[in-house]
Amino acid sequence: MSGLKVAITGAGIGGLTAAIALQQRGADVTVYEKAHELRELGAGVAVGGNGARIYESLGLRDAIAAIAGTISTINVKTWRGEPLPGYRPPFPVDQTYPLHRAEFQRLLASALPPGTVRLGRECVNAVEDEDGVRIDFSDGSQAHADVLVGADGIHSTLQSVVGPKTAPVSEGIMAYRGLIPAERLQGVYDPTDWSMWVGPRQSFLIYSVSAGAMLNVVAFVPTDLEVEESWSAPGDVAALAAAYDGWDHPIGEIIGTMDHTFRWGIYDRAPRKTWSTDHITLLGDSAHAVTPHLGQGANQAIEDAITLAVLLEHARPADVPDRLRRYEDLRIDRNRQVREGAREAGALYRTTEFTPPRQAERIVAVYDRLELNTYDAQKVAENSLVTL
Repeated sequence: MSGLKVAITGAGIGGLTAAIALQQRGADVTVYEKAHELRELGAGVAVGGNGARIYESLGLRDAIAAIAGTISTINVKTWRGEPLPGYRPPFPVDQTYPLHRAEFQRLLASALPPGTVRLGRECVNAVEDEDGVRIDFSDGSQAHADVLVGADGIHSTLQSVVGPKTAPVSEGIMAYRGLIPAERLQGVYDPTDWSMWVGPRQSFLIYSVSAGAMLNVVAFVPTDLEVEESWSAPGDVAALAAAYDGWDHPIGEIIGTMDHTFRWGIYDRAPRKTWSTDHITLLGDSAHAVTPHLGQGANQAIEDAITLAVLLEHARPADVPDRLRRYEDLRIDRNRQVREGAREAGALYRTTEFTPPRQAERIVAVYDRLELNTYDAQKVAENSLVTL
């Protein structure tokens, strides 16, 4: 990459990963974040095989493993606590990294040179010109870049710059989230188990983060309400407990150790037909939000990040429009398939239509169809450059 100047709006997982991958390939990268400090909510996020492979190439896998939760087994059970016969997880234990989102964000930010991330810089508009793109900020300042990457989430400002803005779509599900100190569950639950219970209309997930010190709980329940697309809307622990009354007894004991919970609206977005112009493109939730039922929100942003970095390596400013179109070509269909698979998996977790063995068979088929453990976004991008 010959000094290509890249600006990224949004210092979340996708934006920071893209910055690291681009910087390692010679780009002059600046990340603009509207918040005045990096303050991701304390929630869990999982990096699986497709994401872990990318961090290995970036030299970060050991650092990620050091802050990840400890896993000995990955289990899926019926709501009564019976193992789901024939179930096989999408990732082996040694390729699954459950992380505290805020710790993960800080690790990624620390991997960038000082000054790369500029806080308190909210992008309000972007205008392309013959030399690249001008970025306008809410404080009246401006910046210029050869490439602008919108990685600022499901409500990205740049969505309306690259094409018609599309509204997030609810699947009629919300989640209660919470973090529990692992010591509270001694004798109640093995904190090295990654466990999910599936049952009529809802499911319950728990896994460790913060090197095993905390347990992340996500409980998916039906809703007909417009729930905030946020991890910080206050929830009611008593309502959460009532929703799982009669389920396998460890669930009630787990909920009983929670001091508070947050409500999270579950939304995705129908695939866009395009998300780039000549010098502007989108990444992660800005382009293709997915439901969390396959743990692929972060992993798809990570795949986007490495794809974009590979395609822009050695690119000249004049090459940027073609490389961004190639980026779209490689990612749009992949993201569409993952979005459809995530919705299908969520429905399968909550179905009463199948016997447990058939339910497990259908869930595993989704995992295998999407190649969640084996898909290599970096190799796909590198292979696409052979035709240039």
